Amino acid sequence: MVSKIARTIGRALNLNEDLIEAASLGHDLGHVPFGHEGEKILNNLSLKYNEGFFSHNVQSVRTLMNIENQGKGNNICIQILDAILCHNGEMIQNIYMPHKKNIKQFLEEYNLSYTNKEMLKTIKPMTLEGCVVRISDVIAYVGKDIEDAIRLQAIDKKIIPKEITQTLGNNNSEIIDTLVNDIITNSLNKNYIKLSKKVFAALNKLIKFNYQEIYLKTNSQETLALYEKMFENLFELYYDHIINKKTTEDIYKLFLNDMEETYINETTPARMVLDFIAGMTDNFFLYQYNKYFQKKV
Repeated sequence: MVSKIARTIGRALNLNEDLIEAASLGHDLGHVPFGHEGEKILNNLSLKYNEGFFSHNVQSVRTLMNIENQGKGNNICIQILDAILCHNGEMIQNIYMPHKKNIKQFLEEYNLSYTNKEMLKTIKPMTLEGCVVRISDVIAYVGKDIEDAIRLQAIDKKIIPKEITQTLGNNNSEIIDTLVNDIITNSLNKNYIKLSKKVFAALNKLIKFNYQEIYLKTNSQETLALYEKMFENLFELYYDHIINKKTTEDIYKLFLNDMEETYINETTPARMVLDFIAGMTDNFFLYQYNKYFQKKV
């Protein structure tokens, strides 16, 4: 959906659609099992093992530069990598102004993201295309999350404030249409990507509504505690397998045995575990947990 929305905006603004699509398709490669809750847990484990802060933005870039192609990385242009690094959909603005940078500056931002907790909140894309991907990430989830919550009877549609629905619309399609058209109208032939004040204010309220009524109520404390235990158990297990060179175990058979020597020699055991877990789907994560701990979840 991010790709579709971003390409629509990019085409209307005469931007580079190939750059937009590539960044859109790669922006969430670093997402971990169980979404943002899993990311928080993996971040704590990363800090515990002195690997710095973990975020899916940075991991997406790392996947392309250091993990894919058997650890040699792929030859991806800096503009795509930068758009992926800067795509943070949780930090919205009414105007997105690109910030010129070179390869050295991009790598400095990338490396600082491991040690500076606030880095991802402040960095800006180097291209208008990157700005489009960033706002499209917001547009793609904000309305759909409401529709999903209504469908699952987690919320009642009637509780959505009228100042939101009257401005943005009553369903996901209307919300997307409003936001996309507003961006195109306010950004055409400009050197920035912009939302009108009225639409931006409504979008802000909608995101806050989603957090209060959906995201913060999705998982119980018992569920979050279970997730934390599962991540910790698997992480420590894989770490032990690497430290003790248990080459018949899955982290070797499914991951490390396919990697080039450069990756093996230049990567710490803890980072290998982070890379392995971050590349899992929810179902595969559950499969691994059940396989090793024999407890059906």
